[in-house]
Amino acid sequence: MQQKKDAPLRSDAQRNRERILEVAVAELTACADAPLSAIAKKAGVGQGTFYRNFPNREALVLEIYRHEMQQVADSAAQLLETREPEQALRAWMDRLAEFAMTKAGLADAIRQVTGAPGGPAKPAPTPVTSAADLLLRANEEAGTVRSDITADDFMLAIAGLWQLDPQDDWRPRAARLLDLVMDGLRTGAPGR
Repeated sequence: MQQKKDAPLRSDAQRNRERILEVAVAELTACADAPLSAIAKKAGVGQGTFYRNFPNREALVLEIYRHEMQQVADSAAQLLETREPEQALRAWMDRLAEFAMTKAGLADAIRQVTGAPGGPAKPAPTPVTSAADLLLRANEEAGTVRSDITADDFMLAIAGLWQLDPQDDWRPRAARLLDLVMDGLRTGAPGR
């Protein structure tokens, strides 16, 4: 009996899928060309289980990208639950910088699968942009940032993060860049 595509996975199948993703993130971050067979072996699953979940490298890499972007996006709402909007935004920016720098190898894998002629397109960072919008609107409501900034403006303003070399001591420089962006967001805020 064939399982419906949208039907929930059995718990063991879900654990296998999550383990494959966990191992694949680590392996592809370390080496964009990591063999799929090595990923399956380290995940403790057979080739059939691996390919049932991810029929090819492109499917695996794009699912990792989607999964990782969703985790970064989900952290925005979590931060807003425990911090004031301004501190939540700044903490989320640090989380995004950490993602950008520690997943540099993964970025190479994404470029490999999406840069090939006729290959799949890189998914839009919609969840991350939506998370930025959530944080910006919360700050706008609190009067801590100017009201004319869109999530797209914000993403362009922090794009310099992706120019940093993850092999260098990137943290102090990222912090300065993100502090600069925060200063710009605060300029003209009604609560200032």
